[in-house]
Amino acid sequence: MLEITPTLSLDEREIEERFVRASGPGGQNVNKVSTAVQLRFDVHASSLPAEVKMRLIALAGKRLTVEGVLVIDSREHRTQAMNRESARARLIALVEQATHRPKSRRATRPGKGQREQRLGEKRERSEVKAARQRRPSRDD
Repeated sequence: MLEITPTLSLDEREIEERFVRASGPGGQNVNKVSTAVQLRFDVHASSLPAEVKMRLIALAGKRLTVEGVLVIDSREHRTQAMNRESARARLIALVEQATHRPKSRRATRPGKGQREQRLGEKRERSEVKAARQRRPSRDD
């Protein structure tokens, strides 16, 4: 079980991990060892609460496939174990972020002092701009 919060955890059977060859530096190790991890998590089939699933789908963005599978790719470390831990940590962080219910925005009006300040600043700006205008000369 992967613990997300004290009240929420994921069953490891819901996570599928594939090990693939990583690109980039690493010499012969890159050509021989499959160190990169591709972690796949089916959001729709998971045991998460419905509202957490919806927020997770919104947070996932491009990492979510058409089928609703969250794909996290980790190839930053040279060992399979570290890449695996990194991918799992990113999944946990994403699910944990999805557990937080966003605060609902309460509509408010600006106060009287704020309105007066805004109008005063507008008036001052108007006076500055009016002072820049060329006045026609009376020599005519």
